[in-house]
Amino acid sequence: MIITNIDWTVIIIYLFSLILLSAYISREQKSKEDYFIAKRTLGPFKLSVSVIATQCSTNSIIGAPAFIAFASGGGLVWLQYELAIPIAMIFIMIFIFPIFYKLRLISVYEYLESRFDKKTRLLLSSLFQFIRVFATAVTVYSFSIIIELITGLNIIYSVLILGLCTIIYDILGGIKAIIYSDILQMTILITILLGTFIFMLNSFDGFSNLINSFPDDRLKSFNFSNHGLGDNETFAFLPMLLGGFFLYVSYYGCDQSQVQRELSARNQDEGQKIFLYNSLMRFPLVLLYCLIGIGISVYAIQNPDFLNKIPQNNGSTNYNLALPVYLIEQLPTGILGLALVALFAAAMSSIDSVLNSLSAVTMEDFLKNLNKNKPWSADKELFYSRICTLFWGLIAIILSFYVDDIASTVLEAINKIGSLINGPILGVFLLGLFTYRVNGNGACIGLLIGFLLNIVLWIFFPSVSWLWWNVFGFIATYYTGIVHSYIISRNNSYNQSNIWSIYKFRFKFTWIKRYIILLFWFVLIFLICLAFNYY
Repeated sequence: MIITNIDWTVIIIYLFSLILLSAYISREQKSKEDYFIAKRTLGPFKLSVSVIATQCSTNSIIGAPAFIAFASGGGLVWLQYELAIPIAMIFIMIFIFPIFYKLRLISVYEYLESRFDKKTRLLLSSLFQFIRVFATAVTVYSFSIIIELITGLNIIYSVLILGLCTIIYDILGGIKAIIYSDILQMTILITILLGTFIFMLNSFDGFSNLINSFPDDRLKSFNFSNHGLGDNETFAFLPMLLGGFFLYVSYYGCDQSQVQRELSARNQDEGQKIFLYNSLMRFPLVLLYCLIGIGISVYAIQNPDFLNKIPQNNGSTNYNLALPVYLIEQLPTGILGLALVALFAAAMSSIDSVLNSLSAVTMEDFLKNLNKNKPWSADKELFYSRICTLFWGLIAIILSFYVDDIASTVLEAINKIGSLINGPILGVFLLGLFTYRVNGNGACIGLLIGFLLNIVLWIFFPSVSWLWWNVFGFIATYYTGIVHSYIISRNNSYNQSNIWSIYKFRFKFTWIKRYIILLFWFVLIFLICLAFNYY
């Protein structure tokens, strides 16, 4: 066993503290509104940190350094992806969030029933549950192999430690406990990541030496010369910018795991701040773990035996374990326990939010519809909400034993899974928001066509960048829905539940300032990335 009793003590205190925090918060919960949206009483900064915590999962913390340091075609090109964030946030702030907040939703898929019909709502809700529980299983698995590596525990016990602890505090505390624990977890995580990077700088005699020792081909953060449309260049500039835009609009604007926190804001103005803060805080964090990836690459170059110490998976080096192996080699007793706590924090902050959102859509979109004639009491709704959280947590644990080898790093794997369906999902929502005549049949057929197109691209056109799936899936869904509803079914009815009838485009001056700030932030990210190209 690699870690000592001191390390175990640090880990146990941390996990026990989370459960105590959740138990304390659970005393205030009286209804499902408390459990899922904290009665819309939370401030934008807390909610922003929680949204970022969900993004900064173990998949990112171990996957990004592995991608930067070792993945084929990898390196700092991943930073191109971040350029899409500010533009996506502006789009959501103007066109999507105002509608959802005005309707006072708990499940974002409730909008689809009011705009289209029940089958569209249930289809998208079911799709969300399938995708998110599978992605959560990937997160559980990716962190469990780290626990196994550091502690020597069997993978089964590793999965159970992470999964059950997260389920317990999630069941007890609901969304409020999740948000407060996310703040704690992000504080620990950023502290450890900063400490690790400072340690690297000292080891390599400063930033300049570190960067100069990194391979030139991996230092290039922009790839303008390729397009990703059949040239086997997955991470070219255009697919990362355009594909990233559609992916992030879908994820931040139409995915329950994100929208649920955004709908917990006190009002629309504070909800807008969530998108602004998230964009401003996200890039520095992504840049930090990318720089750690540079440090690991340089360490591997200077210490050739390092790669031999990374465990293998199916005969190939599992580069996802490069960061944990580095931490084991470099960190002293006690600090290693804190590092493991930071990785725990990254995993839990992603898993807990998803489990709560899975429970929310199960209650709102399915169980609530089964019990319309005799509504449950507030206490019973709260009880069933917690049962749903337990159910999805157990499903994620079971699935985690069956997910592996989707891509060379878990960072690619989780984004590749999302790119299959994010574009088509966004297409359905924007059909509702931007059209009058498109009906539920057209939206559902469009979704199916968009998804099947992406499957065809995956199987038969592997040379096309998977980032383009977000764009092509959206286009296929959106225009199939229009063609079916306007031409094939000749639908002439007008549904008024869209942006043109609800939102009057009355901007507040403070909102316009936020859009300008985000545009400047886009330019600054571009310049930082460009600086690496010419370093």
